[in-house]
Amino acid sequence: MNKYRLLLLALTLASPLAAQQRYELNSGWKATPIAKVKADGQAISQSSFATTNWLPAVVPGTVLTTQLENKQVPDPFFGMNNNRIPDIYKTGRDYYTYWFAKDFKEASAKGDDQVWLHFRGVNYSCEVFLNGQKLNKKTHHGMFLRQTYNITPYLAKDGNNRLAVVVYPPDPVGNPNGGQGGDGTIARGVATQYTAGWDWIRPIRDRNTGIWDKVTIEKTKQVNLKNPHIITRVPGVRQSKGAQQPATIQVTTELENPTAKAVTGVVQYTLAGQTVKQSVSLPARTTKQVSLPALTLQNPKLWWPNGYGPQNLYQLKMQFLVGGKTVSDEENVQVGVREIRHQWNDKTQSMQVLLNGQKVFIKGGNWIISDAMLRFTKARYDTEIRFHRDMNLNLIRVWGGALVERPEFYEACDKYGMLVMQDFWMSGDANGRWVDPMKLEDQWTRRQYPNDHRLFVNSVADQVKMVRNYPSLAIWCGGNEITPPKDILTAMQDTLLPRLDGTRWFVPYSNSDSMSYNNQGGNGDGPYGIQPISRFWAHQTYPFNSEVGSVGVGDYESLERFLPAANMVPPQYLGPKSKPTEKVDSVWDYHTYIGYEQYLLPYGAPKDARDFGLKAQLVNYDQYRALMEGFSSHMWEWYTGSIIWKTQNPWTAMRGQMYDYYLDPNACLYGLRNGSEPLHVMYNPVDTMVMITNNTFEVKRDMMLVVDTYDMAGRKTNVTQVIVEINPSMSKKYLPVNGVVRQMAKEKGMFLSLQLQDFNKKVISNNFYWLSDAKGEYSGLKGMAKTAVKVTTKQRAKDKIEVTLTNPANGPVAFFNRLALVNPKTQKRILPVFYTDNYVSVLPGESKTVMLDYTPTSDVTAPVVSVEGWNVEKQLLPVAGSN
Repeated sequence: MNKYRLLLLALTLASPLAAQQRYELNSGWKATPIAKVKADGQAISQSSFATTNWLPAVVPGTVLTTQLENKQVPDPFFGMNNNRIPDIYKTGRDYYTYWFAKDFKEASAKGDDQVWLHFRGVNYSCEVFLNGQKLNKKTHHGMFLRQTYNITPYLAKDGNNRLAVVVYPPDPVGNPNGGQGGDGTIARGVATQYTAGWDWIRPIRDRNTGIWDKVTIEKTKQVNLKNPHIITRVPGVRQSKGAQQPATIQVTTELENPTAKAVTGVVQYTLAGQTVKQSVSLPARTTKQVSLPALTLQNPKLWWPNGYGPQNLYQLKMQFLVGGKTVSDEENVQVGVREIRHQWNDKTQSMQVLLNGQKVFIKGGNWIISDAMLRFTKARYDTEIRFHRDMNLNLIRVWGGALVERPEFYEACDKYGMLVMQDFWMSGDANGRWVDPMKLEDQWTRRQYPNDHRLFVNSVADQVKMVRNYPSLAIWCGGNEITPPKDILTAMQDTLLPRLDGTRWFVPYSNSDSMSYNNQGGNGDGPYGIQPISRFWAHQTYPFNSEVGSVGVGDYESLERFLPAANMVPPQYLGPKSKPTEKVDSVWDYHTYIGYEQYLLPYGAPKDARDFGLKAQLVNYDQYRALMEGFSSHMWEWYTGSIIWKTQNPWTAMRGQMYDYYLDPNACLYGLRNGSEPLHVMYNPVDTMVMITNNTFEVKRDMMLVVDTYDMAGRKTNVTQVIVEINPSMSKKYLPVNGVVRQMAKEKGMFLSLQLQDFNKKVISNNFYWLSDAKGEYSGLKGMAKTAVKVTTKQRAKDKIEVTLTNPANGPVAFFNRLALVNPKTQKRILPVFYTDNYVSVLPGESKTVMLDYTPTSDVTAPVVSVEGWNVEKQLLPVAGSN
């Protein structure tokens, strides 16, 4: 072999990616209503057809996002603007039926090279044209069914191509009459149901019609490698630390040969430095599923949920090599080595989740969708999932009225250790579980929705293939509060999921007895709304509660982002005998305000919207801390898990959120963060018992439990301190403080400080309660003296700021301080920012340090730190430079 042939061989082996390329078509699109175009798709998709008068289009996006971008409609998330946008139910479907066109460069393929066009999501039906040729023989239907076209024969010889797509809205679009899912008919299709309106969102006027997800071009050689499937087997009971017994990796993939000739070659993958190969022969114009030999992975680095261990991830590279030499196609998959199982808990009468053999107490949050208008970004997904990590949760349930979440969502869940319970597209409201006068059709008719069962089943198969490799995906769920129709359920349960996945627990519906046995009656989930704190501890609810939640209104700074100034009027409680019990501003009501009612009055009736926002945060913090503490206190006794309804909003709603649509956290997040911490000391207000919950796999020993009280003047009384220990995965009672609490709190209320310290006296759990007086009032807080907190700041890295609050001795507690990072020019908060804690209280003579993590931008060169508390005047401080 001469030098030149050796050099050519070396270059071929060193450059496997040269044979394959992907890129997105995500800019330069144009759009126009179908009514403005008389030509057909063959003509429009010719590059000679003029689109100069068309609108710049948002793709991925919807008709409404394109209209908003072109200032044809006002921001539907602000005030009453949504009522100024025509609803498709009244305009007719043609009003929101649009043509989308995109010119792109791609040269004609050479030899056996192939070029593919992929649509990851179009809502709802469409016709696709390229360079005068129609690509889909039949109209495509279904929001959740991906499309792939081999466009090799249709590429323009000069490389100038035009793609044209006409997108039709769902049919029917549903009447947004104020019901859950409107009149229910939106569920006749296979699409998102919330777009017809729900009790936490107003209707999306175009029902999200458009090319709403990614459009990509992929280039391969003869063979297209697609839908790889990676299964990891982790037998036995594992620990999150130390050496591991082997795990097994099982891999299959589909190989498509679209050419007129048979192709032989090798499919291979590389993981952790090991390569596994399988020889393959593919007949002409066939697709074949291939299984590769199993790989034994020695001493694997396992993937664990948040709070239980690290989220180790491996990179798997899979290739098909024509003749065993030339790379035809390549896929890269992120792999988490873990195994998910489940088992019935006879005591709780519910399922419990096992991860790598260890039982995991589920602390979850319900998720709707990142943005109601489908404006998804990788950065927003990362922020929202990180917030859930910061709440100390370990599971997110994707609610059934929305969608199978996008790969970018799952990538973030893999990164931050969030298990996922993924619903399919059913809801008890729209699909007929209950009698509902708002619905157009009766229950028996709605029970058979959607109209096209085959489309639903095909969409399930496609979406399962899309997301099945993510280690965070833990549970499949047939629907929200109802199963799919019998034939769909049977196909999913008996055929599709075993064949296409075969590794995960399938729950027929979100509150089914096979998950959480309902021996109490009722719906099997809830309660919703504010609860007396004692109820979370003393009242037994459903054993694996898929929806239990409370309020979530943000503070004044959050409210003013979407409420007009004239409507910054706080609700007024009118009394239990009034109908309604609260007087609520019409814009608050439109943004689905849920009542705080009498629960703010113990702090004093709100004087204005700012005061309302502050006092709402006190309730928010207390509610969500108590919710998770109450469930955790009965771990494995009453409960195997709970999932909060809900933790985020895809619209500017005023209920069920730990942070607002603009990614500004409220006190719900930090109360939940406190109550959900893996090792946690807590106070049961029912029997005054001090308890510890240990949501880890380790025995915790040599801990000092310190119980202190503070009166409203800041005077400290040490109640006790005692060395304690606790076994893994349990909650335990230690000592009551009834006498001290009852006596001290009687007149003005009090503060209760609980700490766990390790052997080096480092605080490893800290909990600070404010307790009411004997009448249930916070009379001491109302007249609490001010304190002058000293605040210091330090830039610790380009994206990290350290803030330390120091409270002078011999004065009151510095209570409930809200930290924020502010743009000094606009005096508005910089968003998003991640805080290691917030709404913090500082004891007399002590300090507390909080780290702020943010993304610097060129327009804010010198952000300032804001600190303001219940009895601490607002301060704005520049950030000192690093040492």
